[in-house]
Amino acid sequence: MTRLFFDCDTGIDDSLALLYLLARTDIDLVGIASTGGNVPVDVVATNNLSWLEVCGRTDIPVHIGAAQPLVAQMRTTEETHGPLGVGYAELPLPTTPASHVDAADAWIDATRKHPGALIGLVTGPLTSLATAIRRDPALPTRLARLVIMGGAFRAHGNTTPTTEWNIAVDPEAAAEVFGAFGRDGAAPPIVCPLDLTEQIALTPDHLVRLAAAAGSTPLECPDPADEPGLRSVADNVVIRHVVDALRFYLEFHQAHDEGYIAHLHDPFAALVALAPDIVTTIPARVDVELVGTLTRGMTVADERAMTGEPNARIATATDVDAVFDELLERIADLARTTATSASGQA
Repeated sequence: MTRLFFDCDTGIDDSLALLYLLARTDIDLVGIASTGGNVPVDVVATNNLSWLEVCGRTDIPVHIGAAQPLVAQMRTTEETHGPLGVGYAELPLPTTPASHVDAADAWIDATRKHPGALIGLVTGPLTSLATAIRRDPALPTRLARLVIMGGAFRAHGNTTPTTEWNIAVDPEAAAEVFGAFGRDGAAPPIVCPLDLTEQIALTPDHLVRLAAAAGSTPLECPDPADEPGLRSVADNVVIRHVVDALRFYLEFHQAHDEGYIAHLHDPFAALVALAPDIVTTIPARVDVELVGTLTRGMTVADERAMTGEPNARIATATDVDAVFDELLERIADLARTTATSASGQA
């Protein structure tokens, strides 16, 4: 059983990443760290608890991270993910509280309990992980693998012309995390940047495939001509929430002239965490610009070891069709299983 610790700022695409992880019956999701980013940290934690409630997995502990970045002022992006971070979805209020153990200590506890066997996955700002490393500098050496969704190297930023959201929210945390790897036996993390994650572009046809595979009816195909905010009437609860969340994301991308699509940055990173061979990577020394007037938060990759030994492996290529086949099949399985379990309890 593969053990994984998930750190996220849930978020629409973080939500899909969480559902994918819950669908993987071959992993033990030992904990979820809620880090502020897409929405404030308390909303992130509520979203995580609510998704676990929907899927009948309230056994997984949810930990709350710091409310603010290490240095910067907190910033959120409700315009991208909706006022509660899950688009138009209306998730049930959780009945299970968050853990009393904070996110940083949860990172430390998980790596100590599973030294050399734990996969770490971060799809939000790196604040919680950086705080954990401050408390326990040996933490990186106990991870079997770390995967980070963040950065932009040969692509435009999505927050400023040069910066990607997760790094831009807390550049100091990102700089500290990258600085903690590539030495003392700590395996360099795999970084999934915008260069690659923006190739994982979901379309309405993917949602039709997902619903059909889950046995959900009716089969809904969101269309740019639809009334904004049109609600799903799918009979499968997971599919209904997913369609409502992703409709908001489709509308956001269209409003920003990217087409009626949705970039699945975080589910892709979740897949990479469990199947790293699905990506081609290059070694590099990654650092984060902290003082530039126009470039603060920019990720800089030194691929020629001019500034030091590599501390990261940057994902550069993947099989996009295989990625979607895996994500849709697994999430459909979860939706079908959740519906069966709910009917059995009725």
